[in-house]
Amino acid sequence: MTTEPGSSASRQPSRHRGRRVLVAVVGAVAVLVGGWLALRPFASLALLLLLLLLGLLVAAASELVDLPGPPLLRRLSLARAGVYVLGAVALVLWTGLGVRVAIVVIGVTLLVGGVLEVVGARREHGVERWNAVLGGASSALFGLLALAWPDISVIVVGVLTGVRLVVLGARLLWRAVRPAATGSGRWRPWLRLVGNVAAVLVAGLLALVSLSLNRAAPQPDSFYTAPSSVPAQPGQLLRSEAYTTKIPAGAQAWRILYTTTRDEGVPAVASALVVVPEQRSGPLPVIAWAHGTTGAAPGCAPTVIDPFEAGAFFILDRVLSNGWGFVGTDYVGLGTAGPHPYLIGQGEGRSVLDAVRAAHQLSEAGLGEQTVVWGHSQGGHAALWTGILAPTYAPDVDLVGVAALAPASNLPALVDHLPAVTGGELFASYVIDAYTRRYPDLTYREYVRPQAEPVVREMAKRCLAEPSTLVSVATVLSLDSPVWRGDPNRGPLAARLRENVPTGRIEAPLLIGQGADDSLVDPRAQDAYVRDRCAAGQQVDYRVYPGRDHVPLVEPDSPAVPELLAWTKARLAGDPPKNTC
Repeated sequence: MTTEPGSSASRQPSRHRGRRVLVAVVGAVAVLVGGWLALRPFASLALLLLLLLLGLLVAAASELVDLPGPPLLRRLSLARAGVYVLGAVALVLWTGLGVRVAIVVIGVTLLVGGVLEVVGARREHGVERWNAVLGGASSALFGLLALAWPDISVIVVGVLTGVRLVVLGARLLWRAVRPAATGSGRWRPWLRLVGNVAAVLVAGLLALVSLSLNRAAPQPDSFYTAPSSVPAQPGQLLRSEAYTTKIPAGAQAWRILYTTTRDEGVPAVASALVVVPEQRSGPLPVIAWAHGTTGAAPGCAPTVIDPFEAGAFFILDRVLSNGWGFVGTDYVGLGTAGPHPYLIGQGEGRSVLDAVRAAHQLSEAGLGEQTVVWGHSQGGHAALWTGILAPTYAPDVDLVGVAALAPASNLPALVDHLPAVTGGELFASYVIDAYTRRYPDLTYREYVRPQAEPVVREMAKRCLAEPSTLVSVATVLSLDSPVWRGDPNRGPLAARLRENVPTGRIEAPLLIGQGADDSLVDPRAQDAYVRDRCAAGQQVDYRVYPGRDHVPLVEPDSPAVPELLAWTKARLAGDPPKNTC
C-alpha cells in the first residue's frame, strides 16, 4: 500500500518538520538575544530596551510553540504568553520613562509568570512537577529581587534575563534537533531539573543576601527625631544624652540635637557628639571636627555608625590629653532628616558653627570660647566654609584657627577626577543626589545616563561603611561606560559646583594640608586652589606631605598629626600664623 501525495499521512511529517524548524528558529533567536543581554546589558538604553522587548516576545513565542496537551496546562501556558506580551506592550508604551520602568515591567513579568508556572505544577507528574515548581519559584524570586533592589536590578534585568533566555533557547534547539520519538529525550527533564535547582539556589542565595544587607543598614533611633516644637533660632540645644560608644576611659561624652540652617531662612535640625576629659580645670578650648564622607543618608551619621573611624578621626586621645574638648557635628541630614548638603558649603559650615553654639549650652561639658575647626576631605570643605561664614553667621563663636586636611576645595576639578578614582562613582552619586535635591535647576536626566540612574540613586542611599555598599561597587564595576551623561562640568551643575568652591575670605589663621600621593583629592587641583587663594590676598599655611594618600594623611602615624597639634597650640596661644603664599 502506498501513500498518495497530498494525503493527510504524507502531510504529517511535513507539519512535524515545519514545527521543528519554527521551534529551532525561536530557540536560536532566544540564544542570540539572551547572550547579548547577558554579556552587554549596559551598551545603551535603546539597545537594552530593544533586547528586553525581543526577549519578552521570544518568551511568549516559546510558550506558544511548546503548548502542553492537558487543557489546564495549555491555558496556563497561554496565560504566561499573555503576561510576556503585556510586558512587551508596557515597554513599548513607557519606553520614554527609562530603565526604571523597564525594571518594574520585567520584575512584575517574572513574578507573575513564575506564580503561574507554580500554579500549573499540580497538573504535572513526577520530575516535570518539580521542574514547574522550581522553575516558577526561581522566576518569582528573581522578579521580587528586581523590584526590591533597583540598582542590581539592571544586572537582573540584563544578565539574568539574558541567561534565562539562553537556557530557554538551548532547550528549544535541543528539542528541535533531537525529537522525542528517538528516545534520546528521556534525560531532558532531569537536565532541566538540575538547571532549575541551580536557579532556585542562586535566587534563594541572593534573597538571603538581600535580607542580610537590609538588616545591616544603619538606622538612626528616636533620639534624632526633631521635637514637635523647634526654636527658629539656630544653635539652640534641643536634646542631650550620655554617649558611651567607643569613648575612651577617662572621658565623658554626650550626643546632642540642635537647631541650625541649611541656608538663609531654611531651618533644620542636626546632631553632634561632644567629648571632654573627665579631669579638667577651667573652660576647655574646643576642637570643632568636620568629618569626611560617610554617605548621604540619615543612617550614615558617625554617631550612628562609628563616632570616630567612620569620619576618619583617629586622634581623640591626643585631643583629650591636651586638655581640649571635642565637638563633632554629623551635619544636617545624617542622623536627622535630610537632605544632606554634601559638598554644599552653606549647610556644612552652618552645621559646624551651630554645633559649637549648642555644645556651649551643655553646662556639664565645661567648654570655653576659643575654637579651632579641623576638617578632612568633605570635612575640609566644611571647615573652609566654616571659616568663611563665621564672622557674619556666628560672630559669637571665637574662631581662632581653621585647619583643612585634603579638603574637597576645588570642586570642578574633583568631579573631573572622580572617573579615575576606584569607586569614584560612589562619591559622584552623593554629589548628584545632594545637588539635585538642593537646586531645582539640576536633574538626574541631564547629567546621569538613563541606564545608570537606578544604580546612582541606590548608591546615594548607602553609607560607605555598610555592607550593601559592596553591591554598589560590584554594580559600578559591571558598567561598561561612565555614569555621567557627557561632561558633568557643564551647564547648571558646573555653575553650582563653582558656587560651592570656598573662595570667600577666611579671617582666622588658615592651615591646608595635602598628601602628595592623594588618589582622591588631586594634589595638582589643591595646588591650583591655594594659588588662587594666595592671589586673592588670603594668608595660607600650605603644607604637602610626600608619600601620604587621602586617609593616611590623618592616620596617627602621619607627620601631619604632630604638626596639626603644634599649629593648634600656637593658635590657642595667640602666636602669629605662618604664611606660605
